[in-house]
Amino acid sequence: MDATSAVAAPAPGPGGTSSAAATEGSARVPAPTAAELLDFVRRTAQDTALISSLPLDPEGRTWLRLDGPGGSEAWLISWPPGTGTGWHDHAESTGAFTVAAGALRELSLAARLPTDGWKTLELSEGVDRTRLLATGQGRAFGRHHVHEVLNESGHEHAVSVHAYYPPLPQIRRYSRTGAVLRLEQTERPEDWQ
Repeated sequence: MDATSAVAAPAPGPGGTSSAAATEGSARVPAPTAAELLDFVRRTAQDTALISSLPLDPEGRTWLRLDGPGGSEAWLISWPPGTGTGWHDHAESTGAFTVAAGALRELSLAARLPTDGWKTLELSEGVDRTRLLATGQGRAFGRHHVHEVLNESGHEHAVSVHAYYPPLPQIRRYSRTGAVLRLEQTERPEDWQ
């Protein structure tokens, strides 16, 4: 895997588009599965030279774009103490992430949300899930997975590896007040460039 760019800013700017299957010559390469993405992020998280090459900024997240398997989009991301993503999804992309250093908490919804035509939803009781992921732990997720990822440490950076397939066509950002989830913004790759 090769790092293709390094950026320092408050939030990762994943971008890029591709077709559902990459082509190599005239043969089609099958799309990576969620399990293959998880295997990739776990192996990458063990690359101590790569992990230590990521610059850490006390004010905001930093990241490196990586070459993922089968045309997937991959990122190495640092999380200063007390930072997080806010509620979001990855639209039609499946994904996986693994913690390479520190710990991250993932808050997620165990509910399938409508993909279009809504601005505000009232969530049912019992849809909230939380998991604490320590160094070496990760997870895969399917399309339209709504979550928030947080570094709750007051003093330690966290570093994680993420992969998405197909490369992110959009990210939808949400706000949440109690049981009410509100669609706030839809970002597309051109917004991340």
